[in-house]
Amino acid sequence: MTRLILASQSPARTKLLSHAGIRHEVLVSDVDEDAVQARYGVTDPHDTALLLARAKAEAVASLPEADGALVIGCDSVFEFDGEAHGKPYTADVARERMLRMSGSMGVLHTGHWLVDCRDTESDTDGDPDDEGTDTDGGVTARGTGATLGSVSSAEVHFMEMSTEEIETYIATGEPLQCAGSFTIDGYGGAFIRKVDGDPHTVVGLSISTLRALLGQANVSITELWTGGAVDPADVRAE
Repeated sequence: MTRLILASQSPARTKLLSHAGIRHEVLVSDVDEDAVQARYGVTDPHDTALLLARAKAEAVASLPEADGALVIGCDSVFEFDGEAHGKPYTADVARERMLRMSGSMGVLHTGHWLVDCRDTESDTDGDPDDEGTDTDGGVTARGTGATLGSVSSAEVHFMEMSTEEIETYIATGEPLQCAGSFTIDGYGGAFIRKVDGDPHTVVGLSISTLRALLGQANVSITELWTGGAVDPADVRAE
């Protein structure tokens, strides 16, 4: 059975995967985001999102618990007025950002990085197309050794927000732990006029981007559906 590990502690990302019917596990990395950015000196929001997603995925992929699995790491960075915005953490920072964002537009970049930790060795009979057996007795395909990434970006257009609305929103605590100081799938959705691009990107994980990365690792996303993949040969027209 194909295993997918989400290298993120984000409740929104695991909720999104669950709602999409994608079977997964969660294993959180201990990556120091500030240290990673300082080391590589990346300032471009698009590249920063990909760099941090890769750091998280590779950190989890190095753990013994990831053996035999595919690991997906994600990170989101909000670009506004040419600046990169991560999580605000404090009410003062969130307030300053939201006052500027009111009635305006920014771009949310979500980086995705996939690491294939499945065994790449061929079976003992020398057939490179053979599959192996996992610890539960299920069949597992050979790994590709792939480590690859992609960024999905979406424009977020905000409605005008009153000072009272901003203060009440901050008081919920929701925007303090979100890139850009807002969400689309929570209270913050009330202030978003429209999204140009994949809405899942704004949540923090693009399902279509995940599908594309899995495809490059020779894995169909249907293998991860909790209902199980349907063999086209079993489908009959009425």
